[in-house]
Amino acid sequence: MKDVDRSIAPAEVGHLARAVLDAVGTVVVGKRDALELVLAGILAGGHVLLEDLPGLGKTLTARSFAQALGLDFRRLQFTPDLLPADVTGSFLYDQRNGDFAFRAGPVFTNLLLADEINRTPPKTQSALLEAMQEKQVSVEGVTYKLDEPFHVLATANPIEYEGTYPLPEAQLDRFLLRVSFGYPHHEEEWEVLRRRMGRRREEADIKAVVDAATLRAMQAALEDVVVEDSVGRYIVALTAATREHPSVLVGASPRGSLALLLLARVRAVFAGRDYVVPEDVKEVAAPALAHRITLRPEMWLRRVDPAFVVGEVLEGTPAPASGALPSYAAGGPQR
Repeated sequence: MKDVDRSIAPAEVGHLARAVLDAVGTVVVGKRDALELVLAGILAGGHVLLEDLPGLGKTLTARSFAQALGLDFRRLQFTPDLLPADVTGSFLYDQRNGDFAFRAGPVFTNLLLADEINRTPPKTQSALLEAMQEKQVSVEGVTYKLDEPFHVLATANPIEYEGTYPLPEAQLDRFLLRVSFGYPHHEEEWEVLRRRMGRRREEADIKAVVDAATLRAMQAALEDVVVEDSVGRYIVALTAATREHPSVLVGASPRGSLALLLLARVRAVFAGRDYVVPEDVKEVAAPALAHRITLRPEMWLRRVDPAFVVGEVLEGTPAPASGALPSYAAGGPQR
């Protein structure tokens, strides 16, 4: 376990992140790129939506990251009859004291797995909005702060799947990025079976690589990753271009620009750098922006993927090539 009473340099964040990914990789076979995106979302301080068909390792991924990061973990199964109080908690009458006492719900944890979040009605889905954005919960006029770090890893079945409710745009926007795993290759699937036979039981445990305090230090270290002005303007240009694309009804909000900034910083650290280059932004553009785009109805009929729109935006937006220092750190642009 690392010493948590010290600051962490961006280079060490990359080292610890690789160790976490290696630990998770002992349980979740393959899908390294998807796992890197999930960890990037956590290191960037956000929430991650894992959208894919059932049985592809979404729940296992969430539990494995909680173990490797040393976080308190709770799982909440979303069902059509789930109530908002089942998420946030409620006041119960205490006969011994003759008063009402607050019973905290499963949202009071470090990492919440919201399993099959789109199987519950929008009223219950919205119970997570305040927690995800404000890191607090309000119940009957009383506000309770959530302990940091707090992250939601939500799994969702495709909207075409029977018994699902589409997530409201406001809630989709709260997720820093959306990740899909896809089916494994034949060799990867055989490796899943081989490891299951080897451990002779269903559960797979991972030893903690870091703890909650170290994770907070890793997140704080990302603030030292430099973003030059032209790269920042490139981020804004990409997000703005999604609003002007002819296939788009509603483009990405400024929260999408912020997501690109935060995730690009993590990608830079993964690559061993303490500064962001345009390639970092390009790598996270689709996961960060595609779920924030609402296509025109005719595009839905043609089964156009929002990620395809992001790809066209990337092709049509010139990337910068500048060696300037960031104005926010240097007191003004320098050449």
